[in-house]
Amino acid sequence: MATDVRVQAVADLREYFRDALHAALNHQHVTVEDQTEHYVVNLLTIFARADQLFEQTPSGARLTPLAVMLSQAVEAPSLEARCRGLQRLGDVSLFVAGFFAQGFARKLIDIDYHIAMGGQAYGTLALTMQSGRRRPLGQIFAELAQKFQPMVDALNEISETAHQHSHDDLLRLYELWLKTGSERSRSILRRLGVEPAHLAQARLAH
Repeated sequence: MATDVRVQAVADLREYFRDALHAALNHQHVTVEDQTEHYVVNLLTIFARADQLFEQTPSGARLTPLAVMLSQAVEAPSLEARCRGLQRLGDVSLFVAGFFAQGFARKLIDIDYHIAMGGQAYGTLALTMQSGRRRPLGQIFAELAQKFQPMVDALNEISETAHQHSHDDLLRLYELWLKTGSERSRSILRRLGVEPAHLAQARLAH
């Protein structure tokens, strides 16, 4: 695969993520509330540290499976603990789907799974926080649940700023678009000269 990788020095990580996310959302014509954008910038800044993303185990650092996170949240002893577990599930799902999409390569069900689990976790949180002092945070989670896929696309764009797509990426991008409906993948395919169509549409055309 032909790539062009550049290293960019960043003086302030939070400022970098703020500018990069704002630019990516604008580029993809995605509008979110300021507080939602601020939440995601904080999330990216925190998870930029591996010790905040991965769990420390006797076998070393590892990422807890999403199903285990969900089980722990559901079985939590209190509402607060349940909410913390669901928030962690949503946050990790968003970050991993956004920044490690290329690593799924031939495991497309995994990115689809992350998107579904993360969106549902945020949606459940939003319902739990419909009233009271937590309502503003609930509104953030409601928007993230509704726009989970577009936000993943925006994070994909940030993570690939040093990657120049070539025609070797076509199959991967097409499969990603078929699986997730990613508007960003569709845009890149069109830029590479391919008009994506669902398989059913392709069959009808013949």
